[in-house]
Amino acid sequence: MPRGIEIREAHFPGRAPIDAYGNGGFRFADMSHRGSVLMLPSGVYAWDVAEGDPLAVEKFQRVLDEARDIEVLLVGTGRDIRPLPGELKIALRALNISSDPMSTGAAVRTYNVMLAEARAVAVALIAV
Repeated sequence: MPRGIEIREAHFPGRAPIDAYGNGGFRFADMSHRGSVLMLPSGVYAWDVAEGDPLAVEKFQRVLDEARDIEVLLVGTGRDIRPLPGELKIALRALNISSDPMSTGAAVRTYNVMLAEARAVAVALIAV
């Protein structure tokens, strides 16, 4: 029986530093991704969040699901720093995850340093 094109959720199964960002996406592991990303211990995932979108708890469900392997979550909120909503901070704190919002550029640089130090870090990056 012929099968059509199978579309799967974008996922890179590993941890990689970010080589570049901008123009609406990111470069890592000799690949490029257009759009926002979650970089977690289990890999890199496409993240359906754009600059200015609400940072609702449900957008961070994958982070919450991997909480046992994450101590610090960096959130690159785009060009400008935006505070995280109280309910998100409470949900992360309940799972012993420290959260730190910053511009996407600062989050990329901080993530790369913490990853090189083998820290239990994850990052949610809104594309710029």
